[in-house]
Amino acid sequence: MSRPKKSADGSGKTKSPKTIASTQSLSSFVKSICDIMRRSNCSSALQYVPELTWILFLRILDAQDARGAAEAEAVGQPFSPALRAPYRWQDWAAPSDPTGQAKTPEGYAVGWKREHLMTRIGDLFGFINKELLPHLHSLDFMPDGRPNWEASPKQRVIGRIMTAVERVRVDSEANLCDILDRVHEISIDHIDNQHFFTLSQVYEDLLLKMGEKNSDGGQFFTPREVVRAMVRTLDPQPGETVYDPCCGTGGFLAQAYDYLQRGQGDGVSATDLEQLKHKTFFGREKENLVFPIALANLVLHGIDQPNLWHGNTLSGAATYDALFDQAPATFDVILSNPPFGGKEGREAQKNYSFETSSTQVLFMQHILKELKPALDGQPGGRCAVVLDEGLLFRTNESAFVETKRKLLDECELWCIVSLPGGVFSTAGAGVKTNLLFFTKGRRTERIWYYDLSHVKVGKKSPTTLAHFGWDAQFRVLGDAALPATLVGDWPQQPENEGRPFPTFARLLACRGTPEGESDFSWTVDFAARRAQARTDMAPHLAEVERLKAQSVALKERLADLKKAQAADQELLAVREQLLALDKAVRDAQAAADAIDAATFDLKAVNPKARVERDTRSSAQIIESIADCGRQVDAALARLKQLMPPG
Repeated sequence: MSRPKKSADGSGKTKSPKTIASTQSLSSFVKSICDIMRRSNCSSALQYVPELTWILFLRILDAQDARGAAEAEAVGQPFSPALRAPYRWQDWAAPSDPTGQAKTPEGYAVGWKREHLMTRIGDLFGFINKELLPHLHSLDFMPDGRPNWEASPKQRVIGRIMTAVERVRVDSEANLCDILDRVHEISIDHIDNQHFFTLSQVYEDLLLKMGEKNSDGGQFFTPREVVRAMVRTLDPQPGETVYDPCCGTGGFLAQAYDYLQRGQGDGVSATDLEQLKHKTFFGREKENLVFPIALANLVLHGIDQPNLWHGNTLSGAATYDALFDQAPATFDVILSNPPFGGKEGREAQKNYSFETSSTQVLFMQHILKELKPALDGQPGGRCAVVLDEGLLFRTNESAFVETKRKLLDECELWCIVSLPGGVFSTAGAGVKTNLLFFTKGRRTERIWYYDLSHVKVGKKSPTTLAHFGWDAQFRVLGDAALPATLVGDWPQQPENEGRPFPTFARLLACRGTPEGESDFSWTVDFAARRAQARTDMAPHLAEVERLKAQSVALKERLADLKKAQAADQELLAVREQLLALDKAVRDAQAAADAIDAATFDLKAVNPKARVERDTRSSAQIIESIADCGRQVDAALARLKQLMPPG
């Protein structure tokens, strides 16, 4: 039977809470816990990720409750904890304090229930499987299947998170205690704000490592710094609703909450904070494994009531929708990264005007429907979305073209950021991506582009806020603080002398003006492009009308010939002429359609990109290669002279 462990030095003192001061230390710490799980009957990520999720969740939830109780006591306010004894972490999971100084609110020693179970009963598994988990499940639904209306909204969310956990997967109580001891070292008081502990970080880190090993973690998640840049650019405000139709682990919603909760300037009022915790954030998620992790992540961020819907967003088939009752018909702000390369069946496609199996195209149609419309002269909802390059430039499928036409007709697409090709490399995806920002209610006339594709990022050098020109607090970075990968590409020309590098953060407010133009930003007059397309299409459309008129005349002649019982050879000649005319009509219409479709190629092509050309002749190139060979021969000769005899 296991007992609480002593410290490594044998002093009997419990370890001090572990300080998580960087993403690397968080990753290393979690990896050490996963190593224990792998040897404890949780070898697959599909086993240890959910196990780690609920254990971490209950640990941080307990720490949050302890902090909330202390803050309430300081101001003389009552506090209602999410869980009570003996179901709190501090009761059954925390290691006992040999000094006896750490106490629960009831005056028991911290870890009293675990000590009792391990030393007297010897059945920690029995308590968790037969008492703790059934109690947590009952916070959502009672054993008879009725909803638990006496539970608070936060408690119902806790119950939903824990519903998928049927029993402990770890194979022995010794290993479980080892895991509990390590998780207990995490303290939210010992994590700096920049690296605030989130389950999404843990989950993404695990899946990314699995993706590198070509294992079972083939899901892509948006890098956290890209999410923060999108939130900052869209600038959600208190009182607005925020929605993600494919929320994954809840990263966009969590970062939007953090942005609003910290506030820009004077921060948020107590009323605003209450609104944020209960009536602001909405999302949908399809994956059974990811949904409870998203709930846990948002609760641990401080969103007491995450309004998440579990099911297939595109088909509308719900698995669990009880938390989505307060969702409005449309939303003020949408932040999302629809899955790349997904395919949907007919059930989902039939819900949309432009049917296609492409998941991203269907999600774009869903987003356009869910954005709040413009009312009383006020702009409608606004959106920031990650899209792969293929959706922007593809014009060979009607659904792609028509979806982009709908976007540009109903919304002002005011910014496209071309991201570096390596942004998603840590997720195992080399796909080229873009950020689109648009506001519903006004037709697109001009599109401002910013090009980050020249920046070199990858697994060991990920994208940061600095690449967009902001620091961690969203202040515009000074020249000295900019990444070398940005400044190094700033053309060293006389006209640039003394001018700061034109980062996205600097130019964003100036978009559409001469001050917003640079070697890395430009504006496309989309209204002019449309007008030019109409001009270019006109001859082809006129040809279509001319050929159709000829076809009508030929059909009338064919009818007359049939009436006059003309010879078969004469009828056949007219029919062949009709077939030729029909083909010519189709060809002329196709030419017009191709010009129209090309109008909706939105790919970011920097017109000011510097292209370095090798102007040497063939003879000069051959001589250069020969010169390199002579240098190599000379270096080898010197090395041979330095070698000892024999």
